[in-house]
Amino acid sequence: MQKRKLGTSNLEVSAIGLGCMGMTFSYGPPADKQDMISLIRTAVERGVTFFDTAEVYGPFNNEELVGEALAPFRDRVVIATKFGFKNGDSTAGLDSRPERIRAVADASLKRLRTDRIDLFYQHRVDPAVPIEEVAGAVKDLIRQGKARHFGLSEAGVQTIRRAHAVQPITAVQSEYSLWWRRPEAELLPTLTELGIGFVAYSPLGKGFLTGKIDQNTKFDSTDFRNRLPRFTPEARKTNQALIDLLGAIGARKKATPAQIALAWLLAQKPWIVPIPGTTKLARLEENIGAASVALTSDDLREIDRAAARIKVEGDRYPESLERMTGL
Repeated sequence: MQKRKLGTSNLEVSAIGLGCMGMTFSYGPPADKQDMISLIRTAVERGVTFFDTAEVYGPFNNEELVGEALAPFRDRVVIATKFGFKNGDSTAGLDSRPERIRAVADASLKRLRTDRIDLFYQHRVDPAVPIEEVAGAVKDLIRQGKARHFGLSEAGVQTIRRAHAVQPITAVQSEYSLWWRRPEAELLPTLTELGIGFVAYSPLGKGFLTGKIDQNTKFDSTDFRNRLPRFTPEARKTNQALIDLLGAIGARKKATPAQIALAWLLAQKPWIVPIPGTTKLARLEENIGAASVALTSDDLREIDRAAARIKVEGDRYPESLERMTGL
């Protein structure tokens, strides 16, 4: 597996990471714990060194899962986790007060079975707490050795600039894929200027860009995609045009639609690292294989031209959730 540095920091990670959220949270019932421990450890054996979790995933049991799975490999991997919600509950509102950040760090360290958090993100910007106070709290944790690097998730560019002036930001995590390209307008140019890395979550469009979901797909009643405008049957039918594009490129490259989608992301900037999630070994190996798919400049121009003619149907989140993002 190739390695990448997140921005101008010294934090080096595998070119493709593993988002662990779906193992316990959001995408239907939690998967079997021992199966997920095995999957995470297989990822390490295949060269993945970057693992993403958060206290709210579960809540709490995702960090416990990741901590147990990675304990034998702790010095070989980079673990990212997040703070920012009241009581670790994503439905309870935001809370990034410095005292809460400190409490989350201590609790996360225990659950992750480690003495340091490699990358500590603010999960969502809390308008009630000045971002300078947030950055200062993480700066103190870095001084104490409890955290190594500071990150923001779904933050706007002015927030990023203000935080970066207090404590240099190593990475910003936001959604980015061929069907959500808003970061290209302001975010990526700002990160280029400041030397900050970019971690792309949902790089496969919450599963849609794999080509395995169509208008007839039924999700479990607890799957949060049931609430997303972009996943109505009508939207899925319209958005199939994007899968057709990925499939056509993939046929030429002997790659799957998912691999083309990930390879496209990797080709955008050398400091972009996607973190696709999965609960299946075959999908893990498919995603890892994307790092070996080389897209030429002609391929990229063709994808961009074709994608520009496709209007993606449906908002990515309901309005209540979209308001919590800074983009």
